[in-house]
Amino acid sequence: MSNLFAKLEKEAFRAGITPRTRESREWFRNKLKTVRRIDRNKLMKESELVRTDQSIAGHMYMFSYDPKTKDTLPYYDKFPLVIVVGPAEGGFYGLNLHYLPPALRAKFLDALLDITNNKKYDESTKFRLSYKFLKKSSKMKYFAPCFKHYLTEHVRGQFAKVLAPEYEIAVFLPTADWAKRSSAKVYGDSRRMI
Repeated sequence: MSNLFAKLEKEAFRAGITPRTRESREWFRNKLKTVRRIDRNKLMKESELVRTDQSIAGHMYMFSYDPKTKDTLPYYDKFPLVIVVGPAEGGFYGLNLHYLPPALRAKFLDALLDITNNKKYDESTKFRLSYKFLKKSSKMKYFAPCFKHYLTEHVRGQFAKVLAPEYEIAVFLPTADWAKRSSAKVYGDSRRMI
């Protein structure tokens, strides 16, 4: 599945889909329903992803993670897709979008795209987030199950930064790697939390 991001962008272009619209997010969500398995190691090497050793607030990242408290967690995602909210003791706070079922993920992404620092959708684009803002904004009601504390020393390998033009693709790729429970259980719990 080499150059998956480029392949999907070309297909969307050929289908006449305007990027960064609700129609576009719906098209990617439906298109990626048919993708069952993603080679995460191959995906991390995609040229559209920028590999880095650190995370920066406001940007989206994919990475492998081995939680310190995995023995006591009811379940966890070993390959999170996170928008970093800010620093935290020993690491950072982030929104792992995998905790939402795809339909709610699309709605949350719509709300998040309204709070980017610009509408260029290039390497300068980032989300303007804070816990306080997430908690008080009714448009951000989906954040609660996604908000997590990640410890930097438990990140395995590098972060793969997802640039703004690939947000819609990354959000709907079936890359979550759930430990201990199924996605159905995670999504059910997330719906109850919301």
